Amino acid sequence: MSKTTALKNRILQGEQPDRESLLLLCDAPLEELSQAADEIRAHFCENGFDLCTIINGKCGRCSEDCKYCAQSIHYQTQIEEYPLLSTPELVRQARYNAERGVLRYSIVTSGRKLGDAEVAQVCESIRAIKAAVDIEVCVSFGLLDRQAFQKIKDAGASRVHCNLEASERYFPKVCTTHTYREKIETLLSARSVGLSICSGGIMGLGETMADRIDMALTLRELGVKSVPVNFLNPIPGTPFAANAPLSDEEKRRIVAIYRFALPDASIRLAGGRGLIADKGEACFRSGANAAISGDMLTTAGITIETDRQLLDRLGYEVRIWNE
Repeated sequence: MSKTTALKNRILQGEQPDRESLLLLCDAPLEELSQAADEIRAHFCENGFDLCTIINGKCGRCSEDCKYCAQSIHYQTQIEEYPLLSTPELVRQARYNAERGVLRYSIVTSGRKLGDAEVAQVCESIRAIKAAVDIEVCVSFGLLDRQAFQKIKDAGASRVHCNLEASERYFPKVCTTHTYREKIETLLSARSVGLSICSGGIMGLGETMADRIDMALTLRELGVKSVPVNFLNPIPGTPFAANAPLSDEEKRRIVAIYRFALPDASIRLAGGRGLIADKGEACFRSGANAAISGDMLTTAGITIETDRQLLDRLGYEVRIWNE
């Protein structure tokens, strides 16, 4: 019996793999690893698929220096800048997505965090969305505190997103204007008021596979059940513009290892999926069971209709998962 199969069997019996066991998967035969990861996914998550969309609710002029991001004021990039979108526009977009079978709709805003007046405005928008549309509302509003998250929950949001982006060791090479601990505190504050939490990272920032595994273990320790896996789309003008794209095979391996590390989580293909030749199909056969559909924040994505056709072909059922 191979080490991959032996570890899979222990996970199916309820064991949580340690760092050393996960590191051994870095050299495992890819097809065997992918099949084992898919078996773990089917065992813990059945055929449920968590499909969401995001809207860029406020774009550009971000004070933070995240080295991958087109919205930072520290870099010269070509993006449209605008303040918070109006309530009617956010409701319109929510209705558009709901009509196409999307069950989660996330409002994402640029900047370190929303100010008090912006929180009040977006809470009004969330209430209007919930009154008009049958859809879960998720938010990504930066490094807010418990008080702000309570207002957001009371308005009707159900989930907060804040990516860790990388391992704690590597994070200072990604961003210097806020800390890893601030991100963790943000997630803990959101969960303390009863919001579910969503957090993952970007692969291809220059990190090692060990860094990726360390981030997965941090997410497991935090109890995160919705884990976006982004693949860097190098943006001209950013410090990571010259980073070499990851191969499709490496992307599959990352997804499979994340399934081993986080057996019952929603492993969500997110930014950069459009760069994969098959738009993520092999990853959906290698342990991934969630995705962000439609456009990303500053780059084009894959249409909801295209994704629904793919998921039907793969035998997945779109439904709320890991709430």
